[in-house]
Amino acid sequence: MVQQEKNQTVTEQRNAKSHQLDRLSVREIVTLMNEEDQTVAHSVSGAIPQISNAAEAVVEAMTLGGRLFYIGAGTSGRLGVLDASECPPTFGVEPDLFNGLIAGGEKAIRAAIENAEDDEEAGVRAIADVARAGDIVVGITASGTAPYVIGAMREANRLGLATVGISCNRDTPLSAVVKYPIEVPVGPEIITGSTRLKAGTAQKMVLNMLSSTAMIQMGKVYGNLMVNVQATNKKLRERTIRIIEEATGADEETARRYGNEAEGDARVAILMLMFKVSRQKASDTLVQVRNHFGNAVKQLEQSQGSSS
Repeated sequence: MVQQEKNQTVTEQRNAKSHQLDRLSVREIVTLMNEEDQTVAHSVSGAIPQISNAAEAVVEAMTLGGRLFYIGAGTSGRLGVLDASECPPTFGVEPDLFNGLIAGGEKAIRAAIENAEDDEEAGVRAIADVARAGDIVVGITASGTAPYVIGAMREANRLGLATVGISCNRDTPLSAVVKYPIEVPVGPEIITGSTRLKAGTAQKMVLNMLSSTAMIQMGKVYGNLMVNVQATNKKLRERTIRIIEEATGADEETARRYGNEAEGDARVAILMLMFKVSRQKASDTLVQVRNHFGNAVKQLEQSQGSSS
């Protein structure tokens, strides 16, 4: 029988299903991992109300000019850095709109610096050094107890910033110090305490929801098309052409011609095609609506409707 210690967080407890893990075959190990991973999405679904509240806070902060800071240690910190680094090219936003901070600094992205998470004052300094009024800070820690993250969130609170906490246990110290707590209790890992597994997957899912929802709400997506994608390599340039085709119904030759005229900006090319306007008019309209593509479409629809 697997014994559980009362003072352990659930993510640190032993998983009864994997008590004989080292005796399993390769097929049995990967099957068990897959079965456990299938429980993660269900756990995340239970936190949808909390995630929605946090996502609304992110949208509000960004709409008013604020930036988002993820802060965590170890796997949690790396996941924050990953999401922050992927958002600018995906959604065509300024590089400093999404930021990832990790205990131990940039070196910790590639190499484990395990004791860095215990430095609460370092977390305080990390936020104090970069935050400004209107920003929002998302603390990430599977256990919900990392002092580095707790310190960072307390400093963010002191500065009057909106705070979100993502943890994988219930009633965590992190949840107690943030305005928008998100708890995704995934249960014990198949390798005891290895929160890079289910907990890491859950955290990544939540981060996907927060950042993607914010960008969709801010008009960086049209339908389900990444109209703001930055065409910085061959693959993305070809994707831009396909996006123009999908959004307008144009053939490939036309989409490519307009894409070139718009210098790779799918939004401009789409507006030019949809409304038969000049590149300058399309660009000016986007500026007028603060680069919210859906609002640019509505504005041109209204202007052309009133002039007909």
